[in-house]
Amino acid sequence: MMLDSETKAVELPEDHGTELRLWLRLLTCTNLIEGEVRSRLRERFDVTLPRFDMMAQLDKVPDGMTLSDLSKRMMVSNGNVTGLVERLVESGHLDRRTSDTDRRVQFIRLTKLGRAEFRKMATEHETWIADIFADLSHKDIRDLMRLLAKTKASAQRSAKARTP
Repeated sequence: MMLDSETKAVELPEDHGTELRLWLRLLTCTNLIEGEVRSRLRERFDVTLPRFDMMAQLDKVPDGMTLSDLSKRMMVSNGNVTGLVERLVESGHLDRRTSDTDRRVQFIRLTKLGRAEFRKMATEHETWIADIFADLSHKDIRDLMRLLAKTKASAQRSAKARTP
């Protein structure tokens, strides 16, 4: 049996402060949920999470966006985006065109096929997420959202304070 980071920390709690155990719990939850979503996307649609994420970003902007904007939205490098775009263009899910004003700039958008297939995936994805969080009440979710917003603000403050 493989142990997650949180379980390993609980084995020797005196070695780990409360904040570290909180971080490990958040990381464990993220990894469990992401792993389940990855598995379901692969099994049900034979698609990777990065492809799904790219299609989700493009679904929000029907006219498309530049490769650079897409990489910023996905928080990955242009190089990572380029390979995904190539495969989705080849499969007929994306359309790529060069800018009329700057030949170095490419615009990417979902094709009709890409949009239709993404919408099917997105509908099931939403059901999976609801299933994953099914044991939480509406109050639990509101409380967790409030606390995570506070956590995010604390992390942002810490990062800003560290930046010269």
